[in-house]
Amino acid sequence: MTFELIAQARTLQGTGASRRLRRAAKVPGIIYGGGAAAQSIEVEHNDLLLKLKKEAFHSTIINLVLDGKKEQVLLRDTQVHAYRPLVLHVDFQRVDATHELHIKVPLHFVNQEEGPGVKLNGGLVNHVITELDIHCLAKDLPEFIEVDLGALKVGESIHLSQLKLPEGVKLVQHTTEDAVVVGVVGRGGSAEAVEGEAAAA
Repeated sequence: MTFELIAQARTLQGTGASRRLRRAAKVPGIIYGGGAAAQSIEVEHNDLLLKLKKEAFHSTIINLVLDGKKEQVLLRDTQVHAYRPLVLHVDFQRVDATHELHIKVPLHFVNQEEGPGVKLNGGLVNHVITELDIHCLAKDLPEFIEVDLGALKVGESIHLSQLKLPEGVKLVQHTTEDAVVVGVVGRGGSAEAVEGEAAAA
């Protein structure tokens, strides 16, 4: 999926200028990285809000058109209002095709209801990890990583080391622990039960 976002350079800074932008249905933001100076920008609020509701927008390279010039960026941070559907600020990072990206991508779990643990034994799927910290070149960036649960029985689980990563994608390991990603437990089970039963097996 390809996303395009229109932006304009922003010259006025400060809290007052940001408030005026928001009243005009604009969102203040910044682009940084890629060996170039940071650039303050503004984007249309409603367009950005709609795109933020799409999962892929958070882990896909975005074509940002800044004053008519296209740049490739990644969404890095958003500040939103505590209870209103209002985006207060947005950060983008420029993409360098020759340097690896470090980003989180969502996991998509497939065949959850088809595995014997759920279909035959009435087990419950327990999602322990729902996104992965990866690094890869921009050309290899996946929108998501698929996890197939079609063979899981009650008491079985899938660990990080068992995930099938796309070519060019590497997992960022924060610890040496081979953590559980997802498992199937009997009704009334827990994430701890997944670990215990998998170890016993």
